[in-house]
Amino acid sequence: MILALRALGVGDLATGVPAVRALRAAYPERELVLAAPAWLAPLVALVGGVDRLLPSDGLGPLDHAGGAVEVAVNLHGRGPDSHRLLAATRPGRLLAFANPEAGHHEGPPWDDDEHEVARWCRLLAAYGIAADPTDLDLRRPEPGELPTGVTVLHPGSKVAAKRWPAGRYAALARELTARGHRVVLTGDAGEWSIAGSIAAEAGLSPGAVLAGGTDLGRLAGLVAGARLVISGDTGVAHLATGYRVASVVLFGPVPPSRWGPPPERRRHLALWAGPGAWPGWDGVGSHPALAALSVDEVLAAVDEVERVVRADRAVAA
Repeated sequence: MILALRALGVGDLATGVPAVRALRAAYPERELVLAAPAWLAPLVALVGGVDRLLPSDGLGPLDHAGGAVEVAVNLHGRGPDSHRLLAATRPGRLLAFANPEAGHHEGPPWDDDEHEVARWCRLLAAYGIAADPTDLDLRRPEPGELPTGVTVLHPGSKVAAKRWPAGRYAALARELTARGHRVVLTGDAGEWSIAGSIAAEAGLSPGAVLAGGTDLGRLAGLVAGARLVISGDTGVAHLATGYRVASVVLFGPVPPSRWGPPPERRRHLALWAGPGAWPGWDGVGSHPALAALSVDEVLAAVDEVERVVRADRAVAA
């Protein structure tokens, strides 16, 4: 058994796709088990190559019944807790970043400023496993009943500092609607209220609010068939990258150099106002780097990615 740990969220799994596929290619005859939250199962199926999902909530004990662990791979972090968790499975070999505190002295050093996709590819490369950081595409889900050709606005985030002000989403939705976009608002059940208030302020119908009405599989299907996605630095942005759907991603406080879409994919633009000192911020609400982004800047980015889409279609024709 090859056991890989990535017990995190949507964006974390999406950025780990090249590493997971590299493990599949490196061990084609072994069972590949991914330890990740059970609710990610629909996305794991769209990644492909994983034989079994081992439900893991955070860094709790791993019940890896089903065979000996030949190789354990820490795609979760640098340790020591994640290292020790995998070491407890008594693997024949542990592939992980060096962490003397956890008793793991081999492996490459950790780099805080490294892009998340490149990080895990570099880890595997240090152990002789080639990984392609551009291999980010996701399988398309089965067609469902959700609308296609829509523009998805995803205003929420688990981290409050990563949320662009709701009033700007409303202004953006109004302008996009005037330009002919069919705007919908997504989010989890806890974000239904904010999505509803944005829709009301933008003059959208209640039917435009899909927050709380899509599980992860349906959300992936919605994004896969969308015209455009606009969101903060969150999982939905990575779904847009995985489906090559035009997207504009609003960053702050974390820079796009660490979590942004690949620069060679011109259908995806990351907006960031820069690090700055941002004096006086009390840590409440949108981070100043995010709040510094205007509606006009986002609309200009929309124009740019849509020009790229039109150019791509002209070439394909």
